[in-house]
Amino acid sequence: MSVRNRLTSLFTILTATILLLFATIVYYSAHENREKEFYTLLEKEAITKANLFLNANVASKTLQAIYKNNRTTLNEVETAIYSEKLELLYHDAVEIDFVKETETMLKNILHNRKVQFYQQDWQVIGLRYTFQNKHYLITAAAFDEYGYKKLQNLLQNMVIVFALSMLLIFIAGRYFANRAFQPVQEMTEKAQQISATNLHLRLRVGKNPDELSALANTFNQMLERLEKSFEAQKHFVSNIAHELRTPLAAIITELELALQREYNIAEYQSIIQNTLRDAKKLARLSSSLLDLAKASYDVSEITLKPVRIDEILLDACQEVQKANNNYRINIHFVQTFEDEHQISVLGNEYLLKVAFVNLMENACKFSTNQLCEVEITSQPQNLVLTFKDTGTGIDTEDLEHIFTPFFRGKNKQFAYGNGIGLSLTHKIITLHKGNITVQSALNVGTTFQITLPHMA
Repeated sequence: MSVRNRLTSLFTILTATILLLFATIVYYSAHENREKEFYTLLEKEAITKANLFLNANVASKTLQAIYKNNRTTLNEVETAIYSEKLELLYHDAVEIDFVKETETMLKNILHNRKVQFYQQDWQVIGLRYTFQNKHYLITAAAFDEYGYKKLQNLLQNMVIVFALSMLLIFIAGRYFANRAFQPVQEMTEKAQQISATNLHLRLRVGKNPDELSALANTFNQMLERLEKSFEAQKHFVSNIAHELRTPLAAIITELELALQREYNIAEYQSIIQNTLRDAKKLARLSSSLLDLAKASYDVSEITLKPVRIDEILLDACQEVQKANNNYRINIHFVQTFEDEHQISVLGNEYLLKVAFVNLMENACKFSTNQLCEVEITSQPQNLVLTFKDTGTGIDTEDLEHIFTPFFRGKNKQFAYGNGIGLSLTHKIITLHKGNITVQSALNVGTTFQITLPHMA
C-alpha cells in the first residue's frame, strides 16, 4: 500500500472512530434522557391520578372511562392505588393489569418510597404517597412509543449521516493526501530523470521552508557531491589512461625496435635499461594508485591503532634512502618527549608511512642538495610535523592545485612524477582527522606542515 493510500485510510479510520464515539455518546445521552423524562412523566401522572381519586373524590368509573377513552388513541398511563395495608383502592383497568403488582413489590415500594424498573418494554414506577397522614402506594406504567420512535429516528439519521460523512471524509482525505504528496510525486518524477549522464539536473525547491524543501535541498546537495565525484572520476580515469599510455608506448616501441634487426650486446643492454626504466615507472604508478585507493576508503574500513610517529618517520626515512642513496633526510626533535603519549597518534602505520615517504621524496628530488629537514613538535592537543626543503619551490598559481590528483606544477621539468603523491598524502592526513598546509617561494624552498591529533 502506498503512503498516500495509507494516510488516507488512517485519516478516514481516525475520523470515523471520533465520529462513532461522538455518535455513541449522543445516542446514549438521548437514551438516558428519554428514560429519565418518561419516569418523571409517570411520577407526575401517578400523583395527578392520586389527587383526583383521593382529594377531588372523582369517581372510579369516571377515571376508568377517561383511561379507556384515551387508551384508544394514546399510550395512556396505567395507574393503580393501594392502601398502606396493600388493599387495592383503585385500578385503571383490572382486566388488563399489565404491572400485576405483588405483595413483595408493594412492600418494596412502601419501604423504599420510590422504585423504578422495566417490565418488558414498559417503564414502571412505584411511589409511596401520603395524603391526610395516611400512606398510599401508587404504581404507574406505560409504553413510551413516542420516545422510542424519536430514538429510532435519531439512530437512523445518525447512521445515514455517518455513512455520508465517511464518504465525504474519504474523498477529502484523498484530495488532501494528493495535494500533500504532489511535491513528492514531482520530486520522484524528477529524480527518475536523473542518471549518470545528466547529474546537472536538480529538484525544484519550494518557497516554503518545510520538510519537503529540506529534503529537496539535501537531495540536491547529494547530487552536487555526486556530480563532483563523477567529474573527478572521469578526470582521474583520463589521467590514469594518459599516465599509463606513455610508459607502455615507450616499452612497446623499444621492444619493437629490438625485434627489427640484430643489435650488439651494448645496444641490447641500452634497450633493456630503457624498458626497465619505463617498467619501474609503471610499477611506481601502480603502487601509487593502489595507495590512493586505500586512502580513499571510509575510515571505518581502515584499521586504526596507537602508533609512534617517530618510529614511522624512521621507517619512511630508511625506505626513501634505500630507493635512492643520494637522498639525505635529517629528523629533528624540537623538544624532549617525556612520555609515549606525546609522540603517539591513533592511525594506520602503512598509510602514514606512505604520506611521509611522499613528502620526503618530493623535498629531496626538487632540491639541488637533495636534503629534507623534518621537525617534530608536540602540542597539548596535536603533534606537528614539518617537512622543509631549499629547492625550486612551487609557483603561487600552482599552490591551490597541488593536492589535486595528477596535477603537475610548473616545476615538473626538474623531476619525474605522476601527480599522485601530494593528493595521496592529503587524503591520508584527512583520513586521520589531521591537517596539512604548505608554504613555498620560488628558488627558496617549500615547507609542508602536518598536524595530527593526539590519542583521546
